[in-house]
Amino acid sequence: MTKANLIDYIAEETGLTKADATRALDAMMSGIVKGLKEEGKVTLTGFCTFNAVHKDAKVGRNPRTGEAVQIPARVAAVIKAGSKLKDALN
Repeated sequence: MTKANLIDYIAEETGLTKADATRALDAMMSGIVKGLKEEGKVTLTGFCTFNAVHKDAKVGRNPRTGEAVQIPARVAAVIKAGSKLKDALN
């Protein structure tokens, strides 16, 4: 499902216009990013938990040439499915 498909689905399910559904989805995504930046964790109870995890710098290898490549330190988002999401998928 693409973002456009999700916007269409939100608009159909809620009766919102596509423009309003787009603003709602964008606000949700920006809220998740803000929560990860400020608190390092966003929990949507039963659905999923987003965590910001610090990854140290490391040396990797280019699989094609075998050349060593420096991978810089970064913050990665980790998503863990909640019980309701797991149950819905199985």
